[in-house]
Amino acid sequence: MFQLPFPVRDANAGSGDDGRDDGLGKLPEWDLSDLYAGEEAPELARDLEWLEKECAEFASDYEGKLAELDAGGFLECVHRNEKINNIAGRIMSYAGLRYYQLTTDAGRAKFLSDLQEKITNYTTPLVFFTLELNRLEDDHLGKLFSQNAELKRYKPVFDRIRAMKPYQLSDELEKFLHDLGVVGDAWERLFDETIAGLEFEVDGEALTIEGALNLLTDQDRAKREAAARELARVFASNVRTFARVHNTQAKEKEILDRWRGMPSAQMGRHLSNDVEPEVVEALRDAVVAAYPKLSHRYYELKRKWLGLDTLQVWDRNAPLPMEETRVIGWDEARETVMSAYAGFDPRMAELAEPFFDKGWIDAGVKPGKAPGAFAHPTVTNVHPYVMLNYLGKPRDVMTLAHELGHGVHQVLAADQGEMLSSTPLTLAETASVFGEMLTFRKMLAEAPDAAARKVMLAGKVEDMINTVVRQIAFYDFECKLHAARREGELTPEDIGALWMSVQGESLGPAFEFMEGYEHFWAYIPHFVHSPFYVYAYAFGDGLVNALYAVYEESPEGFQDKYFEMLKAGGSLHHKELLAPFGLDATDPAFWGKGLSMIEGMIDELEAMEG
Repeated sequence: MFQLPFPVRDANAGSGDDGRDDGLGKLPEWDLSDLYAGEEAPELARDLEWLEKECAEFASDYEGKLAELDAGGFLECVHRNEKINNIAGRIMSYAGLRYYQLTTDAGRAKFLSDLQEKITNYTTPLVFFTLELNRLEDDHLGKLFSQNAELKRYKPVFDRIRAMKPYQLSDELEKFLHDLGVVGDAWERLFDETIAGLEFEVDGEALTIEGALNLLTDQDRAKREAAARELARVFASNVRTFARVHNTQAKEKEILDRWRGMPSAQMGRHLSNDVEPEVVEALRDAVVAAYPKLSHRYYELKRKWLGLDTLQVWDRNAPLPMEETRVIGWDEARETVMSAYAGFDPRMAELAEPFFDKGWIDAGVKPGKAPGAFAHPTVTNVHPYVMLNYLGKPRDVMTLAHELGHGVHQVLAADQGEMLSSTPLTLAETASVFGEMLTFRKMLAEAPDAAARKVMLAGKVEDMINTVVRQIAFYDFECKLHAARREGELTPEDIGALWMSVQGESLGPAFEFMEGYEHFWAYIPHFVHSPFYVYAYAFGDGLVNALYAVYEESPEGFQDKYFEMLKAGGSLHHKELLAPFGLDATDPAFWGKGLSMIEGMIDELEAMEG
C-alpha cells in the first residue's frame, strides 16, 4: 500500500570531483524546511504520532469491510489512504534527502533507518487494503464507479493494484513481506555507503567516485587512462561486497517472484510501469538491431577523430580534439536552460524558476554526498527537490535541463493527488528528456560555426547512445544476471563475464576492453535500487524523439497538449497519453521513428567528414 519514496538516480547524470569551486559561482543548496525544520521539529513528532494512530484506526474501520462500503464510504476510505501516504511520504522524503546530502554521516543514517522502521511498523496493519481490494468483483467496483465520479477518477490506481491480483500471496505472507522490507533495504544502504566511502588516487590526488568518473571525460588521454585503471583497481578490491549485494538481492527477488508466480524476473517492473512486456521487448529488439547503425557507426567516427587504431574504455566519453574545454558557470547554465524552456513556452520557465530561487536544488559536489543526480517529488502538497553534482561541463548543463524537466512534470502532476500523481517510470522520463532536447536544440541553433555544430551534434549523439544503447545493454545484463542467479550463486568472475558479454555487442568493433573493466557493473545503482529500471531511459528517449518530431512537423497547439500530458501524472495509460499526438508505443514501427532521429544525426556527422 505504502512505498518509501526514495529517488532513483538518473543514468546519465553529470559526475563530480573533489568539491573545488573552479569558477562555477555560488551553487545552491537544499532548504529542507518546507518538509521539516529539523530532526527535533515538533511538527515531525506530531506527524509520527498522527500516523501511528491513523494507521491503527484505518485498519479498525475498514479491515474486512471494504465489500460493505457504498460509493461515498469507499471514497472517504481512499481519501484517508491518501492522507496516510502523504504524511508517511513527507517524513521519509525528509529523512531520505538529508541522508543523500551526507551518506557517510552515522547520525543521518540512523535517523533514516529509525524512521523507516517506525513507518514500516505503523503501516503493516494497512496491508489488508490492496489484498481485500483485489478480492472485490469487477462488477461490484464498476457499480461503485458508476455512482460516484470522484471515486471513478481513482480507477487507474485500482487497475494497477488489481493487475497484481494473480500474483498476490496470503494476507499473512503479505504482512510478513511488508515487515521484512526494511531488512531488504539494508542491502541498498550497504551499497550506497560502500560507494560513497570508496577512495581513489589519480596522479597523487585523492578523489571520491564522482571525481574519478569525472576524469573519464578529461581532455588528457593519459589522465583518462589513469582514472579508468584506478576505478578498476578499487572496484576489484571491493568486488566481493558488490557481488554479495547483487547475489542476495537477485536471490531474494527470485524467491519472491517464484512464490508470487511471476512469469519472469522483469514482470514486476513491467506491472509497476503499467507497460506490456511485448512493448518493452519490441523496444529492446529494435535497439539491439540498430546497434550497427548507431553506436558502432558513431564510435568508428570517434576513433578516426581521436586518431586511434582502437578505442579503449577510457575513450568512450572523451571530449573531441576540436572541443573547447571550458567551465560553464552556474549562472550561465541557469540562463541556458531557462531560456530554452521559455522559448518552448513561458509557462515552463515559470514552473522551473522556484527551483533556483527557493532552495529546491542542491548542486555542489561535496564529500559524502550521494553521486549522480535525481529529482524527487516528495509529496503533492510540498514540491520536488533536485540533486545534482554540478561541475560546469556541457553534460552537466544537460543534466540540469533533464532534472528540471522531471521537476516541472512533478509539479504539474501534483494536482492529481497522492495516489494518481506518480507517473510510471517509462513515462516519468518523458519531460526530463524533452527538457534536454529543448536545451540542446537551442544551443545547436546558436552554434557559431560548423566546427561548434559538429561538437554539439557529437555530444548529443553520445548522450543518446548512453541513454538508449547503453541502457538496453544494461537491461540485457540484468536479464542475464537474474537468469543465471536462478541456477546458483554467482562469483564476481561470473558477473563480470555476463557484463562483458553485452559490452562488445553494444559498443562495437572499434573498442578494446582493458583488464578490470569486467568489474564496472559494480557501481551502477539502478541494478541494486530498482532492478530493470534502466529500460525506462530508452523508452523515454525513443518516446521523446517521436514527440519532438511531431512538434517540429505540427507545432500549432502542441504546447497545450504537452502540458495536459504532464498534468495527467499516472492517471492515464501510455496509449491514452500519446493518442492526442498520433503516436502509439504498441506499434512496432514507433521505436524505429525514435531511433531514426539518432541515425539522422550520425548521418550529418558522417557528411561533415566528406
